[in-house]
Amino acid sequence: MDVDERNPVAQAVPPVVVVGLVAAPGAPAELAKGLAGELAAELAARHPEVTWQVPTVEDGLVQPPADDAELVAATRERLLAADWDLAVCLTDVPLEVDRRPVTGHASPLHGVAVLSLPALGAVGRRKRALGTAVGLVQALVSDGGDDPDDPGDRAELGQRLRQLATDPADSTEGVRFTARVVTGNLRLLSGMVRANRPWRLAARLSRALTAAIAAGVFALVTPDIWMLADAFGWVRLLVVAIGSVVAITVTLIVGADMWERPRSRRVRKQVVLFNIATAATVTIGVLSLYLALFVLALLGGLFLVVEPLFSEGLGHAARFSDYLELAWLTCSLATVGGALGAGLEEDDTVREAAYSYRPERSDPERSES
Repeated sequence: MDVDERNPVAQAVPPVVVVGLVAAPGAPAELAKGLAGELAAELAARHPEVTWQVPTVEDGLVQPPADDAELVAATRERLLAADWDLAVCLTDVPLEVDRRPVTGHASPLHGVAVLSLPALGAVGRRKRALGTAVGLVQALVSDGGDDPDDPGDRAELGQRLRQLATDPADSTEGVRFTARVVTGNLRLLSGMVRANRPWRLAARLSRALTAAIAAGVFALVTPDIWMLADAFGWVRLLVVAIGSVVAITVTLIVGADMWERPRSRRVRKQVVLFNIATAATVTIGVLSLYLALFVLALLGGLFLVVEPLFSEGLGHAARFSDYLELAWLTCSLATVGGALGAGLEEDDTVREAAYSYRPERSDPERSES
């Protein structure tokens, strides 16, 4: 997977994308034997910008019953151990979304997809498995808005594939290596983050959201907070805002153990990409929460904190800028409250909120055939 950037001959050779196929013992393993070659050929026909390799491994990974998050996590461990670029898990565990069966899930951030055989039906299973596997692999490097028939989208997808397959020159300096990974994989990283839908993070964390709203309401109606907001000034308000965002971001990532550590030098790029995309996802999600809390605090202040009472508490006539300062401090304190609530969330809940899975819905008519 390494390409020597200083060697023109090496640059002419298409980089290699390795898609590991992990199959559970039994029917999934039998299906995987013939599927690997067909999958490599189909992917090569659709995306000739890179060379495709599809090694197959038989591994049960988890003991049923298991959900998609457990399967993704276990497949991710296998991906890192084998130094693959992407991985597809073939399982006989049924997958559901809103109580409806799905053929698979793709997690672009993890570089892992899960294909469920029970949803494929009994007739024509191999053909449907191939089509679903191809769709899942494309979803792993897509931001969700790519149109395969659009030349621009196809070119961008090809660029992401080349970035995925090309490793940066190794370096003993962690900061320098990380910088090379970031600068060389901007499109890939942006696609991973967009596909993860980070703006939906806060809405999925009920305890964090409840704690944030409760803290915000308490701060909004407390006269001492009014005077603090008035006395702080913009610099202190900015410092408090940054501190609150950092607090909840670190709480979510560290508390749910979402930060990977490289176990060998050869998987450093995979781990760096994952960690940066995770940090960006959580940070954008927290900033979305912060913005929403600011708007709510401003509206609440304008409607609930009446001007005569507010002016009396401040000791001078209340202006609109005073309401802005109050809303700013209130949403910062509410975000800190959200960090406390995030600490009470179950680790699995936080991970499911942070990591979006793109489902491939099954065809009911095919399943019945």
